[in-house]
Amino acid sequence: MDTAENPPRLRRAISGPMLFAFILGDVLGAGIYALMGVLSQSSGGLLWAPLAAALLLALLTAGSYAELVTKYPRAGGAAVFAERAFRSPLLSFLVGFSMLAAGVVSAAGLAIAFSGDYLATFIDVAAIPAAMVFLVLIGLLNARGIRESMGTNLVMTAIELSGLVIVIVVVAVFVGGGGGDLGRATQLPEGVGVAGAVLAGAIVAYYSFVGFETSANVIEEVKRPSRVYPRALFGALVTAGIVYVLVGVASAAALPSAALQESTGPLLAVVEATGLRVPSWLFSLIALIAVANGALLTMIMASRLAFGMSEQGLLPAPLGRVLPNRRTPWVAIASTTAVAMLLTLIGDLATLAETVVLLLLLVFISANVSVLVLRRDRVEHEHFRVWTFVPVLGVISCLVLLSQQRPIVWLFAAILLAAGVVLWLTTRRFSRRAVADRLDEPVTRG
Repeated sequence: MDTAENPPRLRRAISGPMLFAFILGDVLGAGIYALMGVLSQSSGGLLWAPLAAALLLALLTAGSYAELVTKYPRAGGAAVFAERAFRSPLLSFLVGFSMLAAGVVSAAGLAIAFSGDYLATFIDVAAIPAAMVFLVLIGLLNARGIRESMGTNLVMTAIELSGLVIVIVVVAVFVGGGGGDLGRATQLPEGVGVAGAVLAGAIVAYYSFVGFETSANVIEEVKRPSRVYPRALFGALVTAGIVYVLVGVASAAALPSAALQESTGPLLAVVEATGLRVPSWLFSLIALIAVANGALLTMIMASRLAFGMSEQGLLPAPLGRVLPNRRTPWVAIASTTAVAMLLTLIGDLATLAETVVLLLLLVFISANVSVLVLRRDRVEHEHFRVWTFVPVLGVISCLVLLSQQRPIVWLFAAILLAAGVVLWLTTRRFSRRAVADRLDEPVTRG
């Protein structure tokens, strides 16, 4: 059999615990380590409330993902669902491209977070070059293999979770000894009501939960996906939510909002404020590992999504090339890494994070609608089925969050999507020919 015409399929090497760690590690990334100060700008000391609200909103769309991913266990994620539901190549491309764009924008944001105050604890280096070197190293690990990447993720997830536990424990000791002020956990920004603070903060807090959708793009590498996926997905989100709420309360108790907003390493500032003997270098190292883990998992998603879209004929055929021995999509990995490196040159962390949320909300609307449309499509294997009202509420929640986005974020996202349309128009003919070649079908010339 010619391997050029029949590339090797991805290896099923991800178990239930590995998938749980994959999702948890992605969700527990830079969102909580880098954005607590940004969240404080919107919600004051009421940090825990938008985090809890964002968890509930994320669980709605996660329910739709659990049904769709177990029903159609293929790499490509939301783009696969949109293609089946709407039968529109352009819409399928835009959904997939939104997800892909969100992935590379998120990776750029994580690279910027990596090269900020946490890295400055160890070395004084220019942020942009450091961010680019960081992304290159992430790309090399991604190319080495999914088993190696997932094994690294297990270690990183344990470390980053330990960092959040340190925050919770040291602040609890601090408050127990008469320090801090738990009352700050109910303080609001001046002139803002509870509902406004929670809703505005939920936009930023939502970024702390995105990452669960990346798991859809490694589903071809998951063992027994119909049984394993829902448990890992919901378990990881709930675990992250509980930790986040506790970290939110701890951050407010340890520092006033103004102090949180001044730091690009807010959780380091929280730990230092307690006066307890936790070395700054140790916590900074944990934070760097957390950010690196988030970037690794995000780039795994982006490369697998590009691979899956190539298999659908929505992106150029070379993106579907797989290393014969490692069986990783090396062209997709190199391409997504290069784009993420370019994106580090523009935008601040807050704008990049909000752009990621906006793009993903568009994807999530498509996924929630796809669940309802595809209910008439039956499959032979067993799969998870969510209550019908869940995707309906999921659509509503996404629309509410979209209504709160800033104009500059809409503009940035529109530019990215316009670039996607241009890419689709210029590559569609080549993609069709590539798909036809893989299927040994003659190309129809019109």
